Amino acid sequence: GSNNVAVGHYTLENNTASNNTGVGFNALKANTSGASLVAIGAYALDANTTGERNTAVGLHAMSQNTSGNSNTAVGNEVLPDNTTGTDNTAVGDKAMFENTDGNGNTGLGREALMHNTTAGLNVGVGYHAFRSNTTAQKGTAVGYQAGYSNTTGASNTSVGYQALYSNQTYSNNTAVGKSALNTATNGGNTAVGSDAAEKLTTGSLNTAVGHLALKLATTPQSNTAVGY
Repeated sequence: GSNNVAVGHYTLENNTASNNTGVGFNALKANTSGASLVAIGAYALDANTTGERNTAVGLHAMSQNTSGNSNTAVGNEVLPDNTTGTDNTAVGDKAMFENTDGNGNTGLGREALMHNTTAGLNVGVGYHAFRSNTTAQKGTAVGYQAGYSNTTGASNTSVGYQALYSNQTYSNNTAVGKSALNTATNGGNTAVGSDAAEKLTTGSLNTAVGHLALKLATTPQSNTAVGY
């Protein structure tokens, strides 16, 4: 290989490919044919063999990756269990910590999407955003602990401090605003506004728009509330 940079014990020890940069103990140690890689930090991308176009910066960043491509991991123990997952971006301490082969995810913030394993096309931005998500796909969580408890509920959108915090398995909810749908545990609800439908639990197919709209409702079905 050509155009490689190796700094550290065992770094790029088995490499035959080109355009790789490894800095740190065991960085890119197992790499054979993977090209265009950047690994900075002890054990960064140390199991990578054929994966290409990956960037890993931090202790154990992407340390188990073998053939996953086009991933970016920045922070300590970020994407450490990823093996074949592609097109993921994880930034922050333990962001996307358990992802193995989920594709197309973005986790920005400490422990964002931490427990995501095989799910794809999720976005978690903020401290603990979508932290518990495992296999649910096509979800978006933006804000401190937004979508925190979601595990398998798909296509949920939560934006704001602890928005849609308690939902675990139900899908197609939209919560925008501080604590919107905070205790909701059913599907098909829409809440827009600070504390909108905050106390809702098992109710479904409700729409609440405005500050405190449907705030005290707990189990209603198919209600619409608009306004303060």
